[in-house]
Amino acid sequence: MAAVLPAVQTAVTALPITLPTYLPSPPQGVWEVGPIPLRAYALCIIAGIVVEVLWTERRFVARGGEPGTVTDIAVFAVPFGLIGGRLYHVATEWPTYFGPGGDPVAALYIWQGGLGIWGAIALGGVGAWIGCRRRGVPLTAFADAAAPGIVTAQAIGRLGNWFNQELYGGPTTLPWGLELYRRVDPATGVTDNLTGVAVDTTPVAIVHPTFLYELLWNLAVAALVVWADRRFRLSRGRAFALYVAGYTAGRFAIELMRTDPATRVFGDVRINVVVSAVVFLGAVAYLFWVRGPRETFGRALDDAGSTGDDGGTPDPMARNGSTGDPDEDQRSENEAEVRLTERSPASAPTGKGGSANPTSVDAEPDTPDTAAGHEDVPATPPSGAKS
Repeated sequence: MAAVLPAVQTAVTALPITLPTYLPSPPQGVWEVGPIPLRAYALCIIAGIVVEVLWTERRFVARGGEPGTVTDIAVFAVPFGLIGGRLYHVATEWPTYFGPGGDPVAALYIWQGGLGIWGAIALGGVGAWIGCRRRGVPLTAFADAAAPGIVTAQAIGRLGNWFNQELYGGPTTLPWGLELYRRVDPATGVTDNLTGVAVDTTPVAIVHPTFLYELLWNLAVAALVVWADRRFRLSRGRAFALYVAGYTAGRFAIELMRTDPATRVFGDVRINVVVSAVVFLGAVAYLFWVRGPRETFGRALDDAGSTGDDGGTPDPMARNGSTGDPDEDQRSENEAEVRLTERSPASAPTGKGGSANPTSVDAEPDTPDTAAGHEDVPATPPSGAKS
């Protein structure tokens, strides 16, 4: 043991030298695969979309939706969201493209980065609304199912900003400070921090990795939405509103730390600081103002009846207990409700006086307009789908 201690002390003393002091940036964000440029930013966006669709599908089916519906809706929501995100970026950074020395054609280069989440959510919501209308699904129910997946996709997308060396804050000496490298175009030697390759790993600056702060915050918001949705059975867009409120609260603070170029309003305030504050207030107001049971759609019945609030069938999960998996609990609850409804006896036909006996004195005989032996057919229950 005495011989081991000096070796351990030597290793611990050497740690600050052998371990990197700060977070490194990738030396490049684009790789040429033959004639095709492989861009890390685009790969991160695609990975985020895949995670979002898969997670939303799972949550949507657990709430009673039909499998495959989310993919059908995503066909409209995803392209609308990408276009909306780009439009917002171009609108708020218009001098870069349409000002002196700007390149208007570069506004179409979406693969070089530049997607505004506010435009993506706004126009993506329009696309989702179109898809929901076609499938007979309430938009608010779809939004609640999609909320944690959306903010997780945003977190994955922030890794693309790391490869692009963008979305950073001011100088720092903290151990998690981000090293920025000088990148150049290998063919021309011209500085190109977006698509170039690092000359060496000597940092030109060490800054706050605000993209990383937002990535971690987004994952925390996703966990919050999942927990609150399970705990309070959020409905009618309230899970989505909680996501928006949580995201904008963090974005407001992180945006104040950023020093990269941005459009400024009201003197010297970054435009996304103002937008975050306004959207946060709207989301909080919606969260506390809107109430009501979960929407009915697809295979699910009205959850207001399942909770017993209106004298309906008690919640089956309250009787059988939880599996520990909120999505599985919701799926089991929906299936139990359907089974209870299928076992409910149909109302017996009655005559004028309410008797089911066709020989009752109160019963009216068949008329020529009514076929002999005809019985009143119970009305078909209304469909649970709402649009």
